[in-house]
Amino acid sequence: MDKRKPEWTPNGAGEAFASSVVFKRESTAQPGKAHARKIWDLDALEAGVKADNRTILSRAITLVESNSPKHFEVAQELLKRLLPVSGKSIRIGITGVPGVGKSSFIERFGMYLIEQGKKVAVLAIDPSSSLSKGSILGDKTRMEELSRHPSSFIRPSPSSGILGGVARKTRESIVICEAAGFDVILIETVGVGQSEITVRSMVDFFLLMQITGAGDELQGIKKGIMELADLIVVNKADGDNLPRAKVAEREFNNALHYIRNATKGWQTKAQICSARTGAGIDAIWRTITEFCEKTGDSGVFEQRRLSQTAAWFEDLISEAVLSRFFQSPQIKVKLPELREQVAKGKIPVAYAVSILFDD
Repeated sequence: MDKRKPEWTPNGAGEAFASSVVFKRESTAQPGKAHARKIWDLDALEAGVKADNRTILSRAITLVESNSPKHFEVAQELLKRLLPVSGKSIRIGITGVPGVGKSSFIERFGMYLIEQGKKVAVLAIDPSSSLSKGSILGDKTRMEELSRHPSSFIRPSPSSGILGGVARKTRESIVICEAAGFDVILIETVGVGQSEITVRSMVDFFLLMQITGAGDELQGIKKGIMELADLIVVNKADGDNLPRAKVAEREFNNALHYIRNATKGWQTKAQICSARTGAGIDAIWRTITEFCEKTGDSGVFEQRRLSQTAAWFEDLISEAVLSRFFQSPQIKVKLPELREQVAKGKIPVAYAVSILFDD
């Protein structure tokens, strides 16, 4: 048995799945002395990201995802260096309720794109466990074939329940992946209201996945979410479900004529596909390519990018103001007492808020 192989690997795993044993070294630290703070080598990080070194790429994303104040300046300096070589990818948001087959679709779609000569990055925004704060979907373990391919990169990120933080960190992760040379970036989120709006605000093309056979074929037609979508994909269009999928496709297309389009100059439409068989995947990519060409020629694509950057700036201002507010020593003293009084119904909520802003 190969001693370097982990106890479990996916079927067909290659040499990329390996482990090594590192023997414990005697500590050279002096008793009572704190460990030295980790020093980030910006030159090495920049060079490693641009060379698509996956270890350094992951390390760079970990840096920008960090909530530690001591990492903020280093992360921002790295992003400043990488910005000039970013912005050349197609950013695609993908959403849909759990069970619609997003992970299966992304794996099939990602492998198709790689066959077309593309490099694909997947940023999966997972809901977080309320106990551990970690990701609970485990998308990387469900995209075994895609995760093993050298032209792909998958990064699951727990939301920790803070969508504002997710928006900033995901945008910064996009910059890093683009600097590493990825042509297509797929951003997956669970179909939960505000998270969809958040992802829509950072992508070029927004894809809504639907499924048939749940009783009401038009159950998924909700004006709010459909107004965000550039394409509706009815998945699992295979076997006995194919006729129902075609009916749903037709009904979605009829309904879309009465709903405002998400992108100026582009008519949102519905298509069917099967993530299991791969049917319809090529047609979806043709639609996305057509969208990029049409909006590129009209200037809408570039205007959307500019608007997103401006919105990102405004969001960061709001985030910074909130952060400073809650870090204020006076607020830290007043907040617990006021929260308790509000919970017990002793004072009105609006009055409690006004007290916080009195000073």
